[in-house]
Amino acid sequence: MRNISDTIARLSAMRGRPVGSGQSKDDHLSDMTGFGSNPGALRARLYLPENLPKQAPLVVVLHGCTQTAAGYDHGSGWTELAAEHGFAVLFPEQQRANNANLCFNWFVLGDISRDSGEALSIRQMIEAAVVTHGLDRKRIFVTGLSAGGAMAAAMLAAYPEVFAGGAIIAGLAYGSASTIPEAFDRMRGHGGPSKTELQRLLRATSSHKGPWPRISVWQGSADTTVVPANADAVLAQWQSVHGVGERPTRTEKVDGQTRKVWSDGDGRDVLETYTVVGMGHGTPLKTSGDDGLGRAGPFMLDVGISSTRHIAHFWELTEPKLRRKATAETASGAALQPFAPKEKPRAVRVDPTPEPANARGTAGGITKVIEDALRAAGLMR
Repeated sequence: MRNISDTIARLSAMRGRPVGSGQSKDDHLSDMTGFGSNPGALRARLYLPENLPKQAPLVVVLHGCTQTAAGYDHGSGWTELAAEHGFAVLFPEQQRANNANLCFNWFVLGDISRDSGEALSIRQMIEAAVVTHGLDRKRIFVTGLSAGGAMAAAMLAAYPEVFAGGAIIAGLAYGSASTIPEAFDRMRGHGGPSKTELQRLLRATSSHKGPWPRISVWQGSADTTVVPANADAVLAQWQSVHGVGERPTRTEKVDGQTRKVWSDGDGRDVLETYTVVGMGHGTPLKTSGDDGLGRAGPFMLDVGISSTRHIAHFWELTEPKLRRKATAETASGAALQPFAPKEKPRAVRVDPTPEPANARGTAGGITKVIEDALRAAGLMR
């Protein structure tokens, strides 16, 4: 563990360093209120595309430090993809009163344990969105970058029965740290629980016995903020519950980057890792071409591969439209095409607590329905 003066110095440096794309001018998200007791005091933001099908999937997206929900969406392109393929997107948003740098508190036990703090707030948001908009409980997914990736790992550990899949981008394994000094050390690859202890922590966090969410892990090989050893720890934490060995089932090249895949006994792909050569700390993007998505910016990195599209494909949300290029070739050194601005798909701004047409049809009525659902699920007293 580093001494306290070193920790303070690094905290001061982090506060002065931009780690996000900032507030986007193109905000396609609506505020969702009345979603429960909200013990973590988070803001909830929601996107519903036009003509959302019945029983649509839900993707939960967690931003990184100093980022906003709208800013991360602007860079990553999740609402663009949702408009293309018909799913809802929920963006929990951190508040400065909780963390001065807008980081989710992934290292605070009271915020990552089942049914407490920020983790419970996010779980309540999910339940409210599902109840209000008739979303598919069997197709709920979570992803995040950096501190958001570590919080996604915490949600997957605390509520594995809720999620069909997760994706952790430059994040950390659940239970890696429990203090700020430990958090900095783990980010840099110093110390931390053993592989066996990480697996024990995952199993002990809930009473869940399976099936387990499928997990996608993304990491830049040149990331010095959250070093690649953390991606190895995330992978190791999930290998045991999925009953797969250390060696991948197959290795392939996708858009010039290495993808490793682990399949279970039924031949289902349950774990994947992407190592993006030469990439630093951020979300991998491909902003140009027919499959271009999102916008480049600070820590939103145009490296010729869209993590957003490939994660959604792994979760089987975009099967008809993504043309994956998997070959046995070495990584290509071809130059990226110049970025050309694209027009965003038209979004519909939907009140997340619409007035029902039935006898319960008041704002208070739908709030009561949500609260009753939360109590029934044990998420609110």
